[in-house]
Amino acid sequence: MNDRKCIVTGASGDAQDLLRFVASPTGEVVPDIRNKLPGRGCWVTADRAHVEKAVAKKLFARALKTAVTVPDDFGDMVDRTMVQVALQAVQMARKAGEATSGAMQVDKAVRAGHTLAALHALEAAEDGVRKIDQARRATVHLGGPETLSFRLFTTDQMSFAFAGGNVIHAAVLDGGAGRSAVRRLEQLARYRGDDGLE
Repeated sequence: MNDRKCIVTGASGDAQDLLRFVASPTGEVVPDIRNKLPGRGCWVTADRAHVEKAVAKKLFARALKTAVTVPDDFGDMVDRTMVQVALQAVQMARKAGEATSGAMQVDKAVRAGHTLAALHALEAAEDGVRKIDQARRATVHLGGPETLSFRLFTTDQMSFAFAGGNVIHAAVLDGGAGRSAVRRLEQLARYRGDDGLE
């Protein structure tokens, strides 16, 4: 894999902190969120501002050493791709028994110290979010682990990840698949300028 150096800042970094991009067979720049697509890749600091700066300064063609086109809605397209990958990771965690949904289940898991992250739908009522936030703070106060909190997905997207229902609140639990999902959630949140600790 090429040296992971942001084409905007010139700074090197870990794959978690950078996004990889490649040129598609048709010459369009596409995000390689899983870092698995073939061909020459280039890296950009994993937030929207740096991605849009790379577009504005026409840095992709130079870094990829080929003529490329960039979609007009590139920032949104990267976001959509990251959402898809993150939802699939949450889905995998659910299938592995490392994710649960429902306000009561989430509250219970947080207080038991089993959660890595709480997920709230964008449409979630503030009262429901506040109650789970209270559980997060109480758990830390009692010496338990800190639980991240994310509002990244719509109710429909959450429901897709949890195979139906009307999912407003969910939690990712500790475990291999759960940790993998949280890495994707953190990456998406960072892209949107959120640290998951609201």
